[in-house]
Amino acid sequence: MMSSSDDVQGEGSLFSDQNPSELDALCPSPPGPARTQRHYERIGTQTGTSFCQTLIHLLKGNIGTGLLGLPLAVKNAGLVLGPVSLLCMGLIALHCMRVLVDCSHYLSAKMNRPSLTYGEAIQYSMENVSWLRRHSHWGKRTVNLFLIITQLGFCCVYFVFLSDNVKQVVEAANATTFNCQVDGGNQTQVLVPSFDSRLYMLCFLPAFILLVFTPNLKYLAPLSLIANLVMATSLVLIYFYSITHIKYPIDLPLVGQAKDYPLFFGTAIFAFEGIGVVLPLENKMHRPQSFPLVLYLGMGIVTFLYISLGTIGYICFGADIGGSITLNLPNCWTYQAVKLLYCFGIFITFALQFYVPAEILIPSAVARVPEHWERAVELVLRAVLVIFTCTLAILIPELDLVISLVGSVSSSFLALIFPPILQVLTFHGEGLSPASLTKNLVISFVGLVGFLAGTYVAIEQIVARNALKRELQ
Repeated sequence: MMSSSDDVQGEGSLFSDQNPSELDALCPSPPGPARTQRHYERIGTQTGTSFCQTLIHLLKGNIGTGLLGLPLAVKNAGLVLGPVSLLCMGLIALHCMRVLVDCSHYLSAKMNRPSLTYGEAIQYSMENVSWLRRHSHWGKRTVNLFLIITQLGFCCVYFVFLSDNVKQVVEAANATTFNCQVDGGNQTQVLVPSFDSRLYMLCFLPAFILLVFTPNLKYLAPLSLIANLVMATSLVLIYFYSITHIKYPIDLPLVGQAKDYPLFFGTAIFAFEGIGVVLPLENKMHRPQSFPLVLYLGMGIVTFLYISLGTIGYICFGADIGGSITLNLPNCWTYQAVKLLYCFGIFITFALQFYVPAEILIPSAVARVPEHWERAVELVLRAVLVIFTCTLAILIPELDLVISLVGSVSSSFLALIFPPILQVLTFHGEGLSPASLTKNLVISFVGLVGFLAGTYVAIEQIVARNALKRELQ
């Protein structure tokens, strides 16, 4: 019987056959023989990414605005429950990433393919089950849909992050000094109120549109390197300030309120949602058999950073912690520069996050127009997508709630719900042990509960805050 993958070839579906990642633009696939399940090491001298390069890409794919929101997440969970929950979530996320890689290896060997994307892995796994085989292409389309939602959600978060931080720098400019030794909770003092943060988003909109008009993201590679360096420097300074300004005695709740825990879940899973870059990274390695070590080392570093900054940031700023820890930094030029430098890094990263949904959605639409209109239509569609993300950000200009909502809605599926299902479908014919079936069921159930509770609470809080703002006007 012909597989469903053959059936969907040439359909011109909105969700194309190749799932791109931002890594594809800055790190193209190496030349030379494709690897198979049994032949890991690539042949040649200048092929594939090295161990260190892959580790750096993995760290880059997991560390972003989500890290800066974790102190508030720890506040929502509690000083003890928060770090413990982050550790558990890190272990589960790592396990799901390893499940994805193992299933991809098994299916690529079975289908005689050199490598698979996340969506293709889901599609081919569904072909192992007779009653799902005819509908297997919907598995790939579903993964693509959640990839689009997740990446556009990241772009919405970037709009809110930039507007909040730049607005704070502008409003505090007249009081900004070179003295960083200031007492207080939220150190940044707003002395000259400016216009609403949503107007800042509109000001950034033309810059973002011009950014995504870049014909090839390789042109942004030098700026991306600079952005990575300034973001790393900013994180070091944030750590330094938080550690050196811890106040004793520490009198913070060890366990937060139950109603706030879903917000913690959404923010934490938003931060840990780096599963989309796992297969592209593994597929591009020169020695893919080393990837499990890269994965364990990289996610170990990521989990340590998440737990440490989340805990230290909450201890430092306590109940005053903002949606991003940068919003609590003091009125001195050193830390105002940290905000602006991190904003620059996020601005450049916007183009990388935007690449994924653009390459899934736009090519199929451009293929339907005459050749001489292709470039114009592509630019218009790119502009429309950016305007769409800006509109969503304007509708929900609350950084902490946007992060939690995006994490709950989409990241929970990609990071927690789909990988266990993938393993069950992949090894359907071989049979999984009762322990493995139970483990997969528990992880998917946790992801589903987190999705439902996190989405409900985030939307409820958004509605409540908007109502409060209308009352105060």
